[in-house]
Amino acid sequence: MTHEAEAAADAASSPGPLADLRVIDLATVIAGPGCARYLGDFGADVIKVERPGGDTARDLGWKDPRDGQSLWWKIVGRNKRTITLDLKDPEDLAVMLELCDSADVLVENFRPGTLERLGLAPQILHERNPDLIITRVTGFGQTGPYKDRAAFATQAEALSGFAALNGEPGGQPLLPPIALTDELTAIAAAFATMVAVHSGQGQVVDVSLIESMLQIMGPLVPLFGMLGQTQQRLGAGIPYTVPRNTYQTSDGKWVAVSSSAESVAQRVLELIGLGGDEELAGFDGRVAHRERIDARMAEWMLQRTQAQALAEFENVDAAAAPVYDMADIFADPQYQARNAIVTVDGVPMPQLIAQLSATPGAVRWAGRAQNQDAAEIRAEAGEGQSDSL
Repeated sequence: MTHEAEAAADAASSPGPLADLRVIDLATVIAGPGCARYLGDFGADVIKVERPGGDTARDLGWKDPRDGQSLWWKIVGRNKRTITLDLKDPEDLAVMLELCDSADVLVENFRPGTLERLGLAPQILHERNPDLIITRVTGFGQTGPYKDRAAFATQAEALSGFAALNGEPGGQPLLPPIALTDELTAIAAAFATMVAVHSGQGQVVDVSLIESMLQIMGPLVPLFGMLGQTQQRLGAGIPYTVPRNTYQTSDGKWVAVSSSAESVAQRVLELIGLGGDEELAGFDGRVAHRERIDARMAEWMLQRTQAQALAEFENVDAAAAPVYDMADIFADPQYQARNAIVTVDGVPMPQLIAQLSATPGAVRWAGRAQNQDAAEIRAEAGEGQSDSL
């Protein structure tokens, strides 16, 4: 067995640094369940509560040909035990309450007010379990004039200013071709949940899709707030780094180039034949002559294969990379060396979001069948009830 395989086996058998946490995942689709998934990856006991019929993610997108379950579900449902509960049924609602009594975290993503209508209002849950962290993931948050609107990632990408930045100058705003908002919000919610757990106080964590996306707008917020300016669409470019773009090579492949540091930018300009030009000295000079630099870079790239261009960039210690698709990622030695893609229950999927040297997490299993762990979980809920009597 290789060192990497031994380390993976050790991590899988380790309880994980969050093994003392019980998380009830009442959320659906991606963002809320993604939050619970990150906690489960590091050892939390995550109980996935699904409505009759199952989580929507089970039927979302491409399917595993072996069982017809969505590949999305295999990832977002990983490291979770499953139980089906009809929360409109008094007996099942009682089981849910008992589960929350013994839980550290509840994650939900209903529209504001739905949890309350189900008889699971935060004040009720906190009366029974004062230390419970209730993480609520919604499109717009628990307050404000938009709070009751239906919301998905697309609305957040549009309303956060993100879509307005994407696309060619003069072209249409573009939405990301992946579930960017959901994935980002899942990470934000997991982080906020652990902050709340660390606080030692039961409380509500209010996470929204639009505000999670607003976080990545960075300096564009003060840019408008202080200077009244907005960033315009520049294709693959950004206003403060020139050259920065993707360029096609003579063999029909693409190379991505960035040169944020002045020293790097000058080495790149020297490489492509624009060195020593005083007009291109400094940040302002390069920004003022963006089109000229881009045109020369495009010409230079088309005179070389991708491999030749990358080798020349590496020789001058400048940043460039081939533009990969997923086939390239699977074949890449860096990803392989980091074991960045793991195969669990026959499903290749991303490895943990971070590697901890002393207390690693692990992907222990892919998303399970609906209600697979119901008997075990119901027995545990009953034990919790008897303990409280």
